[in-house]
Amino acid sequence: MLTLTDTATTVVEEIVRRNDETERAGLRIEAENPDATDFGVSIVPLPKPRDAIVEQGNARVYLDESATTALDDKTLDARVDEDGRVAFDILPQV
Repeated sequence: MLTLTDTATTVVEEIVRRNDETERAGLRIEAENPDATDFGVSIVPLPKPRDAIVEQGNARVYLDESATTALDDKTLDARVDEDGRVAFDILPQV
């Protein structure tokens, strides 16, 4: 299952809080197929019925079925540049 670095946890918590204050809001990751290397990311108020849910701290990440498979052995990391822009990186789990 996808894991999050401490930095990714903090970033997800913050961007979700800024964009949607509903109790179950989270970052949703979608993929076109289970072998995908490109992913769509959005802030959503609730997971879809078949989404896998990754929770760490107060961060919630929802994965559609293809993203769940594609990211099963990965770690989500995040970077914030000096202008406040966020970039996510997908790393192998160690």
